[in-house]
Order: sequence, then structure tokens, then C-alpha cells
Amino acid sequence: MNYHQFNVRVRYAETDQMGVVYHGNYAEYFEMGRVEWLRNLGVSYKSLEDGGIMLPVVSLTMNYKKPARYDDLLTVRTILKKHEGVKIEFDYEIYNEKQELLTTGYSMLVFVDMKTGRPTAPPQYLKEKLNF
Repeated sequence: MNYHQFNVRVRYAETDQMGVVYHGNYAEYFEMGRVEWLRNLGVSYKSLEDGGIMLPVVSLTMNYKKPARYDDLLTVRTILKKHEGVKIEFDYEIYNEKQELLTTGYSMLVFVDMKTGRPTAPPQYLKEKLNF
């Protein structure tokens, strides 16, 4: 599975005084996208953490094309870009209801052993799902 998408409606609390989504909230939309991408694959972040693996973000970029506004219904598309060794990379696209591209993004995450705090290989069941 290369990508997954879901919809989210912009809440009032996510906007600034101008009614535009505050820039910091896009990182949360991207996180929601990763969580749902994994869930659609049959894996949850909780199961990874219960197995002693965490996935911290080590790189994040965003490019704003057009503003998202209060009450907009957004489509967040999360695209698996690359996975190798201890790293996994995603691209993101956020669209409004008119299918206008509003924001793009990229993140790199690293599989980390929660006991040692060191990078580690992904769990075998995830490797099999991703064909690592």
C-alpha cells in the first residue's frame, strides 16, 4: 500500500484570528495521516509502542500553497515515500473540498528501541507488510 487518505474538518480552535489554520496544526494533520496509514495497513502506533518501538520524527518540512480555513473539509493524503534500514519516509498532500492542493509536506521517522533509546530495525511483522 503506497498511500492512504482520510478527511478531517478544520475546527475553530485550529485557526488564528484570521480564520486560517495555524501553521503548527499541519504537523498534527500529518501525524493523523501516519497513524491512519499504519492503521489501514493493520498496525497501530499503540501496538508498536507496546512492542517496545517508538517512531520519533527526525525531519519535517511543510510547504504552504493556499490557506485552509475554519470549517473546511480537508483530505489528508499520506504517501509512503521510502523505507530502508531504521528509517521510514512519508510525503503528504492536503486538499480542500474543491480538490485544490493547499499544503505539501515530508517527514522522516526512525524506529527506536524504547529501552535503549537507540535506532533499531522495524519489527518483523511490519517488515513483511512493507516488504522491507
